[in-house]
Amino acid sequence: MKLKGKVKFVNKDKSLFFPTLRKRVDAYFSENKLPKYGNTSIMVKSIVLLLLYVIPFAALLTFTPHVAISFMLWIVMGIGAAGVAMSVMHDANHGAFSKSKTMNYLMAHSVNLLGASAFNWRLQHNILHHTYTNVVDMDEDIDDMVVLRFSPHTEVKFIHKVQWAYALFFYGLLTLYWVTLKDFIQFFKYIKSGVNASSRSENTVAFIKIVAFKLLYFFSILVAPTLIFGIPFWEVLLGFLLMHFTVGIILSTVFQLAHTVEGTSHPVPSESGVIENDWAIHQLNTTANFARKSKWLSWYVGGLNFQIEHHLFPRISHVHYPALAEIVKQTASEFNLTYIESKTFMQAVRSHLNTLHRFGRLQLPNLNEVMA
Repeated sequence: MKLKGKVKFVNKDKSLFFPTLRKRVDAYFSENKLPKYGNTSIMVKSIVLLLLYVIPFAALLTFTPHVAISFMLWIVMGIGAAGVAMSVMHDANHGAFSKSKTMNYLMAHSVNLLGASAFNWRLQHNILHHTYTNVVDMDEDIDDMVVLRFSPHTEVKFIHKVQWAYALFFYGLLTLYWVTLKDFIQFFKYIKSGVNASSRSENTVAFIKIVAFKLLYFFSILVAPTLIFGIPFWEVLLGFLLMHFTVGIILSTVFQLAHTVEGTSHPVPSESGVIENDWAIHQLNTTANFARKSKWLSWYVGGLNFQIEHHLFPRISHVHYPALAEIVKQTASEFNLTYIESKTFMQAVRSHLNTLHRFGRLQLPNLNEVMA
């Protein structure tokens, strides 16, 4: 079902869940005299992850090691790049990294160092994904990718029956597609759809910036190593592909574990574009946490394993999510709402694969029954 116009949420039951939760969260920060932004730890983390991305590349150019070591360094770059995207860029684009708007702006554009566009990301992620989570034709994170089906409300194809087996390979292609084609496709798509409401002059400047950053990125990471440092181009190209394959697998897996798992729902708006649910409860129904107790994982993924808290309070830095999770879970329980979570990372992975298997065989439902 292709939706026209905006989808809106109608709190038909007049639930007091979110007002109650918001008061409790505000009280937590007030009583503990804490800012809602990032703290010193997020600055330290940002430096570590940026260095994890930059230093291996500098080593490649400086020492031109054996090809096997070279490929290992490209993989380390991929791990660092994914960390920057999840722990640095993500918070900054939500305005949660720092109290300083300038710092948020600069850190948000760290994604440009990875070849992607911060401009498009804010539109896709902040507006579409966070507002219309798991709503088909609105949330691009569950868009039909031809070979992958992330929603029970898109067309099922024969190949989807084994998507659980090949999904990881296509996850690895995500950022390669992102830095080469996706940004340009999204840019014009968002203007046409009205998601991008900027003026023509603003969009012209934005487009020039996107092109300029990409040219600089591809020259620095693909051309310069061969042209200036004499590294064989085939080696650079394979390393580049290996790096992006690493980034793609990490980012895709982490984001999909939050929404495409057992227990999460995929609501269908009415013909008039109405979802009869409170927006905050919708976020609980469509979002899941995983491995909340794993400190090292939480550190690396920037709190993306606390997706429930992030979706309810995107302008609060992820460094506060472990504390907020207990408040959210308790409040949800009081209102008889389900708090979806997997205890471990591997449990979440199994849940995701089971969901891919189910969606690969699940036929399109009767939409009249879904909306009834």
